[in-house]
Amino acid sequence: MRIRLDRNLTQAQLATQAGISKRTVERLEAGAVATQLSGFIRVCRVLEIVERFDMLLPEPVPSPMAQLKLKGKSRRRASRPPAKVPATQWEWRDQP
Repeated sequence: MRIRLDRNLTQAQLATQAGISKRTVERLEAGAVATQLSGFIRVCRVLEIVERFDMLLPEPVPSPMAQLKLKGKSRRRASRPPAKVPATQWEWRDQP
């Protein structure tokens, strides 16, 4: 709404320029979820703010597999080496 007012447009003027109904502009400004995405984009085009859409999305980050490849480390299995059994010495004892 602030951008519309800064450009000195009424809701009706904005609706006419965007090719949508005035009620759609009212719903968009009220934050109603029942509006179509196409109406939202049309309003953004008239207000010349489409280039700001990239600010709504976070920067993409590499997937965990891509991050591993970027590090250059080789993958290893998550197993441990077999345990060494200590050698025991057997003794034969005489039984009483």
